[in-house]
Amino acid sequence: MISDRRYYLLLGLLIWVMVMGLPVTLFENDSNQFAVMALRMVQENDFLRLFKGTEEYLDKPHLHYWLAAGSFSLFGVSEFAYRLPALLVLLLGAYSCYGLASLLYRRSAGKLASLIFLSSQTIVLSAIDVRTDAVLTGFSIFAIWKLIAFIETRKTNALFWGAIGAGLAFSTKGQIALVVIGMTVLCHLAYTRQWKRLLDARLLLALGVFALTISPMLYAYYQQFDLHPEKIIRGRGDRSGIYFIFWEQSFERMSGEGMGKNSSDYFFFFHSFLWVILPWTVLSLLALWVRTSQAIKLRLRKVRGLEFATLGALFIIFPLISFAQFKLPHYLNVLMPLYAVLTAGYLDTLDRRQSGRLMKILLPIHYTILSLCFVVICLLVFFVFPLDSAFAYFLFFMGLICMVLYILKIDPPFPRLITLVVSTSLLINAVLNLHFYPRLLHYQGGSEMAKLIKEKQIDAQGIYKWSDDHTWALDFYNRRPTPVFDPNTDLEEGQEIWLYTNEKQKVDLFNQGWEWSEELEVDQFRITRLQARFLNPHSRKEVLRKHYLLKMTEAPHQKE
Repeated sequence: MISDRRYYLLLGLLIWVMVMGLPVTLFENDSNQFAVMALRMVQENDFLRLFKGTEEYLDKPHLHYWLAAGSFSLFGVSEFAYRLPALLVLLLGAYSCYGLASLLYRRSAGKLASLIFLSSQTIVLSAIDVRTDAVLTGFSIFAIWKLIAFIETRKTNALFWGAIGAGLAFSTKGQIALVVIGMTVLCHLAYTRQWKRLLDARLLLALGVFALTISPMLYAYYQQFDLHPEKIIRGRGDRSGIYFIFWEQSFERMSGEGMGKNSSDYFFFFHSFLWVILPWTVLSLLALWVRTSQAIKLRLRKVRGLEFATLGALFIIFPLISFAQFKLPHYLNVLMPLYAVLTAGYLDTLDRRQSGRLMKILLPIHYTILSLCFVVICLLVFFVFPLDSAFAYFLFFMGLICMVLYILKIDPPFPRLITLVVSTSLLINAVLNLHFYPRLLHYQGGSEMAKLIKEKQIDAQGIYKWSDDHTWALDFYNRRPTPVFDPNTDLEEGQEIWLYTNEKQKVDLFNQGWEWSEELEVDQFRITRLQARFLNPHSRKEVLRKHYLLKMTEAPHQKE
């Protein structure tokens, strides 16, 4: 097993990599959108109603936005303040992985589970491209840990905290939290044959605590929607926010109704899983295969050192979400703690059995993965976005040398394997958070235009947009939702306004006879949808678009 010293070193480095991503420019769409929604709460002192632009927002509960708004109030409006609550809840998730794996297996498995969780690619990404899933994931695994701890120890405080965790998870993204928590706990009850725990009178107390925890969110939904049946939301009136969050939400996602459909591929989450849990993919698939084989062979008979909470929940939930008509890779985040605990339990068993033959296979595989990672990193820092100073290259090479020397230390096979895998995550994400993302975000038009606006000391109150297309990055960094331009009222003689447009809109304005005296331009690319032509500096200009800020002087009707 890895020593405590090495464990805390690797854990500290993983946290450091995430912290380095806190001040990076926010990503469009979701991060900037959610930040603008939270900012609006603070600016309007209205923490009950959620708005997405000019539309009232029904889709997700309030907790993520409340946490971001609270952070803005405490630390000021910044990228750091927006991301901080999510990072803290992810750290709670890592501690909960440690607690659950220690409970189901032993402490050494707990240490592995926390490392696996924090170094999984989708979790590191969720700490910089912050959506609701980071908070959902942390609170869900916290609830699972505490509820299973109650089953095993019968301690009331574990049940109390489990109910609070479940309430917070539900208040973040709704029904999926209860599905994940409920299925995991039920699978544990089934495997351990402890159904009598469901008859414990203290569960009534837990239900009361859960109800109290979700009551602020329900009250906000009630105030915004239930009291106003006249509101038309997604083409329907008489919408109940409480009924939506308890019943309609998941069915809309499963059917695509309201949310729309973006994938009918039933294997979407399988091939997404191959990258979201990198660099643990091989070990996680191996753990899943071995534990499934053991469960079948033993016919789910309870055996010391094995558990069915994580495996059973994964086999129920993974196919269930695969039938949804609306899918995105980060929807798997809430399952990452279960994979982390399952994989950690298997690896801990592997370490105790000292399977030298298997280690001779796994070590070369992960040296190969690290080598491929190194090739990708070199492409990023020498070709895609070259480092911009000799000192940066010096730090890069010194970091690589230190990492290689540490990995090549004369260690037993198992500690070397864990160090190798975690180091792969550290290498790729240190470069991504410290170099790649900051350079990439120079091509996010809205945030770059906001920088120019600040440099030119242009009054943000005089900036409009030509259409109702969302401009989340511009809105957040201008600290103001950008209103749509009304040519009949917004441009009067002698008034100075600026109009934010894309290339097509600029051409349309010119063809309609509009005139402007000054223009600013920035490059624009949808940075969350990378493609080879963009990553290649020689073809990058072919896929870049322009966004403009035009200082309007005269409308067509003013010439008549």
